[in-house]
Amino acid sequence: MKTILYLLFFVSIPVIQAQNSIQGSLTDSHTNQPIAFASIYIPQLEKGTITNEQGMFTLHNLPTGHYKIVCSIIGYETYSKTITIPATENLDISLSPSAIEMEEIIISTPFHKLQSENVMKVEQEKMSDLKAKGAVTLAEGITNIAGVESISTGLSIGKPVIRGLSSNRVLVYTQGVRLENQQFGDEHGLGLNSSGVESVEVIKGPASLLYGSDALGGVLYINPEKFAQANTNEADLEATYFGNTLGYSGNVGYKESSDKWKFLIRGSVTEHSDYDTEDYRVTNSRFKEQDFKSGIGYQRTQFKTEFRYNMNHSKLGIPETIGAQNTNKTPELPYQDITNHVFSSKSNIYFDKSNLEVNLGYIYNDRKEFEEHHHHGEEDHDHEEDHDHEEDHDHEEDHDHEDALEAALHMKLKTFNYDLKYHLPVYGKFETIVGTQGMNQVNTNYGEEQLIPDATTNDFGLFVMSHIHFENADIQIGARYDNRNIQVVNGFTKDFSSFNGALGVKTKLFDKITARLNLASGFRAPNLAELTSYGTHEGTNRFEIGDENLNNEQNFQTDVSLEFKNEHVEFYVNGFYNLVNDYIFLQPDGTFIDGTPVYSYVQEDASLYGGEIGFHFHPHPLDWLHVESSFETVTGKQTNDTYLPLIPANTLNNTLRVELDSKWMEQLYGFVKLQSTFAQNHVSLNETKTDGYNLLSAGFGATLPVLNNNLSIAVSGSNLTNKTYISHLSRLKSEGIYNMGRNISVSLTYNL
Repeated sequence: MKTILYLLFFVSIPVIQAQNSIQGSLTDSHTNQPIAFASIYIPQLEKGTITNEQGMFTLHNLPTGHYKIVCSIIGYETYSKTITIPATENLDISLSPSAIEMEEIIISTPFHKLQSENVMKVEQEKMSDLKAKGAVTLAEGITNIAGVESISTGLSIGKPVIRGLSSNRVLVYTQGVRLENQQFGDEHGLGLNSSGVESVEVIKGPASLLYGSDALGGVLYINPEKFAQANTNEADLEATYFGNTLGYSGNVGYKESSDKWKFLIRGSVTEHSDYDTEDYRVTNSRFKEQDFKSGIGYQRTQFKTEFRYNMNHSKLGIPETIGAQNTNKTPELPYQDITNHVFSSKSNIYFDKSNLEVNLGYIYNDRKEFEEHHHHGEEDHDHEEDHDHEEDHDHEEDHDHEDALEAALHMKLKTFNYDLKYHLPVYGKFETIVGTQGMNQVNTNYGEEQLIPDATTNDFGLFVMSHIHFENADIQIGARYDNRNIQVVNGFTKDFSSFNGALGVKTKLFDKITARLNLASGFRAPNLAELTSYGTHEGTNRFEIGDENLNNEQNFQTDVSLEFKNEHVEFYVNGFYNLVNDYIFLQPDGTFIDGTPVYSYVQEDASLYGGEIGFHFHPHPLDWLHVESSFETVTGKQTNDTYLPLIPANTLNNTLRVELDSKWMEQLYGFVKLQSTFAQNHVSLNETKTDGYNLLSAGFGATLPVLNNNLSIAVSGSNLTNKTYISHLSRLKSEGIYNMGRNISVSLTYNL
């Protein structure tokens, strides 16, 4: 593999070419007036600028080739067009007024297009919008995206669920590289903080063609914040208080860019007490988190590169029963102590009419789990019992006691992954990418307990994908081969291979109606837990037994999408049918070991089907008023008509939102949202039914000038009626423990 990387690097050394520039103007298509302070951006080059007061712009130091230019500003439709550099004439661009929010470039798909141009349906949400809706954590925030839910353990631990699929079936990308953090476990969270996150993208459906194994159910793509524009600098402070948990989060960031060099840094800290319900606080749902992000980039005409680093350290309490009622923020036993280090580099080399993209990542996941009876001595154990019954104890004593504990479970997961894509020269109507992706992963145990064995995993994949442009339609087609090799120390060696393909079509049925049809296959190799488990893990209350003879999961999904859009109305309907052969799941076998029920990993063919419906109305002339509604549904069944476990309940969301500007305030907004979750009666053999519930939330915010800088204020409230309810995807459901009650949060962001 090293030989391949060296060879690719050698052949990709760029030849020196002349520097190019483009210039142009931006005007209103109705009035022909210049549009000032609009964003001009070339996503493939990650270069941009803004128009001046006369609507003029210039971009320098551009490589030769074909690139997409995107022009956007609030109040206008986003403009996108492929241009040839060097340009022979000025770019005179007209934008059409629109009350619909401006579009962003989709990064998670390889051709980097606007969603309106994309063949594959991708959902994108800005992190600032998710926070404005009152999300306490990133895992909670993504549940505001249609078709996305979260398997939760209290407030601090959440796993993404896309159309009923979760765990290793959903791949998470951060900083452009795949995140590996022992995601097979129900109580293993993301290990990511929302600070320094620009936006979140969700691919709903098999994305194995783009990302290989573990993307069978979809991809959650976390986009980090962008560097500052050339020759500018920015700094900001953000602080948020959460009334329910008496918790807080704060972060500070700074970034600066010259013509060639870029730099950013951000640090954050978060602490929460046990969350409150109408009847009680949920004991040991408290957590602490520290996060640090940094990045450095370099760019010249034919070459750009960036290196990013993220360290996330968290201590997460694991709730079990309702016990001592207090507002301490230091987790009690049992709890997790997790440190994630994510190193990533992203480089692009531009040739005459083609370019090479090289993404490299190294993830170091250090997971410790502490539970009862793992002390250095009996005296420490007695101290812990006293500690559990104290409601008011000193913070330093907590740390002294934690130092005396030994981790019952301690695993270190070290993952190196690579992703190389070569963008061939555009040939007529064809854009084509060929690439290779792979991973080397080593898991090592250091604790007394062993959840999964020491093992090494190697992935290798090759793929090709083309986007074909016709006058009335766009077609995307591709094929891929993957191999995964798993070597268990003092155990077996397994090889899993698969060929997969995808075909998608986007076309205009009528002037305002866009149709998409996507057919794709995907696969997932069994993970180490499914192959090797034999024992009880803290918080699961079950004895799990794996099966080393499990086969690949192989699926085929059909997606159909219809979208209607004019200046004041948007309407969409998405439908999917997902057939999964050899679906792997846990099933009780009716026996007990040491009084604990035994669950075995088994396989059965299954199918999942459902979709989403959405409506967005902003009436003329009340363009500041937005009425939004969405409904999502998914059903999962085995071939014997038995329902699959952990399938989200049907949900209806209705939102009334206003957006205004005044002389004293900018970006003034307010919203009221009613989420109606229906009863989940379609449950597996080892699940119980869940009642439906309604949750009311509301919020408002604005940006105003303070000391020549902008101060943004956001106030939001969730579960305003303090409803007592239990989500079907809560891991605390079996104990009858409620989800979080009423929460009021206040957030301040000051841009320096």
